[in-house]
Amino acid sequence: MPQSKLHFSISERKLYLRILDILFSISGLYLINFFFNFEYFSFSSPKILNWILLLILYLNFFGEIFEMYNLKVSSDRYLTFKSLIITVVFTVILYFFTPILSPVLPQNRMQLVYFSMAILISIFINRLLYIQFIFSPRFLKNILVIAETDEIENVLNLNQNKEVNKITTYVSNNEFTTDESLTFIDYKEANLEQIIKEKYISEILVSSNSSKFFTKKINNQLINLFEKGFIINSIDSFIESETFRISKNQLNQNFYNYFTFSKSHQNSLYLVFRRVLDILIALIGIVFFIGIIPIIFLGNIIGNRGALIYTQKRVGRRGAEFTIIKFRSMVPNAEKNGVEWSKKGDVRITPFGKFLRKTRIDEIPQFINVFKGEMSLIGPRPERPEFVLKLEKEIPYYAIRHVIKPGLSGWAQVMHPYASSVDDQEKKLMYDLYYIKERNFILDLKITIKTFSTVLFFRGT
Repeated sequence: MPQSKLHFSISERKLYLRILDILFSISGLYLINFFFNFEYFSFSSPKILNWILLLILYLNFFGEIFEMYNLKVSSDRYLTFKSLIITVVFTVILYFFTPILSPVLPQNRMQLVYFSMAILISIFINRLLYIQFIFSPRFLKNILVIAETDEIENVLNLNQNKEVNKITTYVSNNEFTTDESLTFIDYKEANLEQIIKEKYISEILVSSNSSKFFTKKINNQLINLFEKGFIINSIDSFIESETFRISKNQLNQNFYNYFTFSKSHQNSLYLVFRRVLDILIALIGIVFFIGIIPIIFLGNIIGNRGALIYTQKRVGRRGAEFTIIKFRSMVPNAEKNGVEWSKKGDVRITPFGKFLRKTRIDEIPQFINVFKGEMSLIGPRPERPEFVLKLEKEIPYYAIRHVIKPGLSGWAQVMHPYASSVDDQEKKLMYDLYYIKERNFILDLKITIKTFSTVLFFRGT
């Protein structure tokens, strides 16, 4: 059955969820004002606009932390409800405890319950409507791919949002699959305008490489469609937008034609602000580090039985080595058989060490490295010299990640936490290079929020 031409892209769905969550929650609060004697959040107050803006800020902040706007979570009723409860609980608690900015706490505490339930029920109704009517096959975006078979297979595997982006047709020099949902069209017979009408195509993805079958006929058809305003994108750009990491195709002898540094790389305001923020948060982190030492010391005696702190050489900006500081989480002499990557379920990690890693507490001493300027709050995670030598031999252009300071947390760290092999390290490199290419205040904030989420949900490695 043909799909509708109407579709919601990823960004449109997230925007839909954010706007409707706000509208539904405010509508819910208005309704209890209208039908009940509800005084806490009065719409007749001259401060109502300030209260609404504060509520929007808190809802969006905690919604991002607790994955309310993760599309995979939003498509599942159970996960949605779980995420919504935690988001609302944290939102209303912070809202209640900022009475200078929010309404004065009422004498009748039941009004606070009404306030919380109005927000919870209103947003949940919105999410149920989203799952029922928007998260639907009729809103799929049908995609045509023009490329050689190996590149098509790659983009099929990396298409992580199949509920939105459906690759239905491919133009190539060879048929490579028996999947009936995929239509093969030989490049010699391809009439792109006809394919678009018959298959309800919304977007065309074109090979990023110079394919041998990329004829003048196909090129002229693409130019004609482009002039009519049809969406034509490169496969590399599609992969980047889907996975939030750069495509491996960009890393070749002409990488400088595709891979450029973020404008923030030379933005003095951005760099100075980052350094000031690094110093301020590092000072807070160091004070916290000193404060928790007695607790960690006790846990170390019971569950670690060895040195409390350990140091290790790491590679920093421009390949310079520095000494990293961490709370020890492994058994003594963990590397008696030589250096090796830590992996999921690593038997060398002590029971208390698992807790330290899950909560990221083991990395708190690194605020000292941040304060000294050897690291930043956000950046690629620093690797050990032994691993760097190995990875630079096996992964071309691995050294590019050393162009900026390593970070306490990073894009690769929150997107692909486990890296116990060269393949994993290559994937993490693609995320690190995406950060270097795109880094800005917004992306830094997103990494910070995702790091909070990792800590709160105990997803550390």
